[in-house]
Amino acid sequence: MTQLLAVNGSYRENGAIDQAVDMAVQTASASGATIEVIYLRDFPIEFCRNCRHCTQVPGEAPGECVHQDGMREVIDKIEAADGYILASPTNFYSVTALFKRFMERLVVYAYWPWGAHAPKFRRKKATKKAILIASSAAPGFMGRMIYATMKQLKVTAKTIGAKPIDSVFVGLMSQQEHPKLPDKVQERVRAMVRKLV
Repeated sequence: MTQLLAVNGSYRENGAIDQAVDMAVQTASASGATIEVIYLRDFPIEFCRNCRHCTQVPGEAPGECVHQDGMREVIDKIEAADGYILASPTNFYSVTALFKRFMERLVVYAYWPWGAHAPKFRRKKATKKAILIASSAAPGFMGRMIYATMKQLKVTAKTIGAKPIDSVFVGLMSQQEHPKLPDKVQERVRAMVRKLV
């Protein structure tokens, strides 16, 4: 049975990203997959100290972080999953601070011994798949062009050893206090999840 992991970087409960992830959960379950959602807003993850302790030991396995916090559990879930749903709204032209903090802690997937000029990905080849979901106040096509959100979701997928197979950028989500995910986007999310499963 396919095991999926969704990482949700939204601050807002039942906003566009939550609705899209909920749709993904329903579709994955209906397709026979198991899926777990990590709501980063509820997860105790400390900021990366940039000490590079986790990057010193070679190999494909994630390094050990000095923090004893919820990120250890997240890494275990990443390792156990067959595929991923990576989702974040756009705040100030980028993923949310919640998602960025999560991204920075993924440095455990880098090998960067002292003296080396740059880090190397521990996962040199993508062996898993991911779908990416982003939203913004701007129209979707503009969001893709001018914001860094989708690029950062792609970097996250690559870092954990996944190849993005599809993505959606939901635009114009600030028109209402309680926006409803458009039917067209709901169907797009369903189609992406079916490809992932």
